[in-house]
Amino acid sequence: MDFITIKSIFDIGENIAVEFKRCGNGIENDVYETVCSFLNRFGGNLFMGVLDDGTVSGIPEKAAPDMVKNFISCISNPVVFSPTIYLSPEIIEYKGKTIIHVYIPPSAEVHSYKKVIYDRIDDADVKVTATTQIAQMYIRKQNIFTERKIYPYVKTEDLRLDLLPKLRIMAANNNGYGHPWKSMTDEELLKSSRLFGIDHVTGMKGYNLAAVMLLGKDDVISDIVPAYVTDALLRRVNIDRYDDREIIQTNLVESYECLMEFGRKHLLDKFFLEGDQRKSLRNIITREMVANTLIHREYTSSYQAKFVIEKEQMYVENANRASQNTIITPQNLEPNPKNPVIASFFRNIGYADQLGSGVINLFKYSRFYSNKEPEFIEDDIFRIIVPLDDEYADGTIVTHTTQSATYTTQSATQTTASAIIGLIKQKPYLSQKQIALQLGMNVNTVKYHIRKQQEQGRIRRIGSKQKGKWVVS
Repeated sequence: MDFITIKSIFDIGENIAVEFKRCGNGIENDVYETVCSFLNRFGGNLFMGVLDDGTVSGIPEKAAPDMVKNFISCISNPVVFSPTIYLSPEIIEYKGKTIIHVYIPPSAEVHSYKKVIYDRIDDADVKVTATTQIAQMYIRKQNIFTERKIYPYVKTEDLRLDLLPKLRIMAANNNGYGHPWKSMTDEELLKSSRLFGIDHVTGMKGYNLAAVMLLGKDDVISDIVPAYVTDALLRRVNIDRYDDREIIQTNLVESYECLMEFGRKHLLDKFFLEGDQRKSLRNIITREMVANTLIHREYTSSYQAKFVIEKEQMYVENANRASQNTIITPQNLEPNPKNPVIASFFRNIGYADQLGSGVINLFKYSRFYSNKEPEFIEDDIFRIIVPLDDEYADGTIVTHTTQSATYTTQSATQTTASAIIGLIKQKPYLSQKQIALQLGMNVNTVKYHIRKQQEQGRIRRIGSKQKGKWVVS
């Protein structure tokens, strides 16, 4: 979360989706009560180290990592928090002080903290004790999220469990504090991810539609959702038909990978440096579009989803359970989760970020990619349209010039070697793999250029690969 966004949140103050906690002596019970209420309502942003009026008091910098670990341990403990949830707290430096930010998505489950259910009313966390109110919460969630529909005859052997080892690694790499999936059995992982559940109306137990879509074998997906398909099309020369086409009908994990590869094959990747990190504009924009069309789709609809690349634009469209008919902008954005279980799974493995970030990222990076803004159309068919301009390329280098995260641009071309050296000057303790991740490069490319620079005497390594540091001559 960038400086401008945080500042605007602090200026507006607490509301139904924002809560401030002082946490001067560590994490208190009321923090977890807020987490519980956000999960049970619309989700929200929790900030630790901030007073009720939005004043940043901060938390001890050295204590922050332990607070994060304790937070994760608590929400992962089924005795205390039920059902458990996995969240990724973010330690942030804001105006010279350390704070912790946690984005809490809305959940398809009804959660309790220490056997008490909390709901979010305005800016307060309210205990829910009446049986009728609790029952209504279950009914409300069941009716909204079709991904929660139970299929009692779907068995473990109908799922692609062979994907789980890779997904565990992805989840661990996506979170610097480790991930509970690493120590879980396959069954525990599926239950923890809310892919196996109970229909509290009928009493049925089993794998739900989210499990089938995320990890189901292809024939099982076809049996349960026969109309499910994502049609990837390239239309640049033959606009009446197509120049290239892929019909994707596999699980969502591999569908994401196929669609990303389709984008990589047919879209230009323009050089872009933000701060000291090289970023792939093509990958950022394609990621947001692909993740959105897979996560927020209404899978019970027979409408065929599309990912289309044309000469002057690309777009995705999919069936939608619309809450409004409008053009979405960063100013009127009101995130509305369609499939929170699927969205949470994608966030865990690094395929998506917090709800609403896609709109902000696409508006931000589309300007650098084509010098034009995207369109988000919320209706029964949801569409994202991103303009394309292959001629728009100026070797933009973007640097943060103020704490308010404004940008200046300059036309220049910076070599790969210079980008690597510039990064390790600022962060000498990075490994070669970390350098590759931050610059958006292949790790072998980084190793090659570092070796060349070492041979030329421009850089050298002091200490071990794990604990050493780079020195620039």
